[in-house]
Amino acid sequence: MTLEDQAGFDPRLAWASEGGTLLAPVCPVLVVVDILRFTTAVEVATTNGAQVIPRRWPAREGPDGAGPPLDPLSPVSLLEVPAGTPMELASPNGATVSLALAGAGAVVLAGCLRNASAVAAAARDLGRPVGVVPAGERRPDGSLRPAVEDLIGAGAILHALGGRPSPEARAAVAAFLDAAPDLPAALSACVSGRELAGQPDLAADVRLAAAHDVSQTVPRLSGGVFAQLS
Repeated sequence: MTLEDQAGFDPRLAWASEGGTLLAPVCPVLVVVDILRFTTAVEVATTNGAQVIPRRWPAREGPDGAGPPLDPLSPVSLLEVPAGTPMELASPNGATVSLALAGAGAVVLAGCLRNASAVAAAARDLGRPVGVVPAGERRPDGSLRPAVEDLIGAGAILHALGGRPSPEARAAVAAFLDAAPDLPAALSACVSGRELAGQPDLAADVRLAAAHDVSQTVPRLSGGVFAQLS
């Protein structure tokens, strides 16, 4: 055990694969949060009944029968994906973190603003303490850039979890409560949101990702595939 595993608190928060793998031995359930755009895309796809295979970047070609070409991370492009579709979603952040945490032995759920309360309720039922892992972004040199949108999304889930959150988790809750009156504005103004909003075809992804508690879908990673928790 180390001080970084935040012993004595439930829920807890740690960033990216490095932090999440420290929580994995002591938190049976870990919720990965990559708001723009991996976990939002996973929620949208699995809500439609698709099966999502997370892959590290770069994306490979999808399996046979995966349907027409799709932006591998665009939630909007997945709104009409047919039920039962097997599809790969590649991401240098959310997918990579999800695979690392599953490899460390944790139950892995995909959380976002859209399913924050549903994921919190499911995580509590699956085991305690619960860890929430915002993925963040990677700079060109490979260093972690903590991402405001992931801090806000993690805070929404942690707020719904309640309990006795660690100081790290409380900071995320404070970020969410500060942004909650206008989530679309907060996501659009942060660095990641501005990167996407500058591209007209991706601005809709930011708006979709900013919707709070509009979904009851809880995607769980099992056998290398995200699907709705039954």
